[in-house]
Amino acid sequence: MLTFIVRRLLLAVPVLLGVVFVVMLTVDLLPGDAVTLMLGEHATKDAVAKLRDHLGLDKPFLVRYLEYVGRVVRGDLGRSIQQNRPVAAELADAWPATLELTIAALVLAAVAGIVAGVASAVWPNSIFDALARLGSLFGLSMPIFWTGLVLIVVFSLWLNWLPVGGAGSLTHLILPAVTLALPSVAMISRMTRAAVLDVLREDYVRTARAKGLGEFWVLARHALRNAFIPILTLLGLQSGQLMGGAVLTETVFAWPGIGTWLVDAIEARNYPVLQGGILFIAFVFVLVNLVVDVSYGFLNPRIRLS
Repeated sequence: MLTFIVRRLLLAVPVLLGVVFVVMLTVDLLPGDAVTLMLGEHATKDAVAKLRDHLGLDKPFLVRYLEYVGRVVRGDLGRSIQQNRPVAAELADAWPATLELTIAALVLAAVAGIVAGVASAVWPNSIFDALARLGSLFGLSMPIFWTGLVLIVVFSLWLNWLPVGGAGSLTHLILPAVTLALPSVAMISRMTRAAVLDVLREDYVRTARAKGLGEFWVLARHALRNAFIPILTLLGLQSGQLMGGAVLTETVFAWPGIGTWLVDAIEARNYPVLQGGILFIAFVFVLVNLVVDVSYGFLNPRIRLS
């Protein structure tokens, strides 16, 4: 298991290097001159040249890429152009709010999706199954920003139950977490239904029922446990997508996390912040998938022994 973990960590290195390369290349290809946009159209040529030299934008792309990778290895993500603070310090201020929102959305999606999927598998082609499929289609079709605006109108403006935006209490967390979780609920419920239906047809499930084991224990100890590997894979993928989707959700609900921080950086062409934030999200995604891969061995002994 230790060898497997080390191997996966080593495979994550080229992934992260590729993410840095793509992000820096994309930033370079953005229309408009970044330095001119930062200083304004009326900036002098000397001011533009000094800032370009300070940011290293006068160097070739590959030279800047290698220098940035070297700084990242030392734990230096650069300094914010606007605030003149280390990017790592700003990231430390922003990521707890995004982590709170992502975990809340993932828990909601997992609980609601698994319960709905198991119920649909136990009672296939029932009214509940039809409603669950309709709800899944709706959840996957609606854009996050539109869903967020609808929830604000209904629960904040019409009913006045929840705050429109901001952070600071549990009530502020409810609407953005539900908005972010809805597409994942749809995907998890469909995956759970398909996985549990396949397992319920297996011989060992029929044997457990023939021995007189109650339906609840058949589902909990045999069906759901053996069907959980594809569900766990989807949960791992969704955790990364939820953190990426938090950019739109945080913007709609004025949630002070990485999403809002990155949107401000894009508008200001704050390249060091943009690169550091995206690299952090990619690192978290790789780390979560490593945890998911390791957990396979605990769920299925055959994987662990192989």
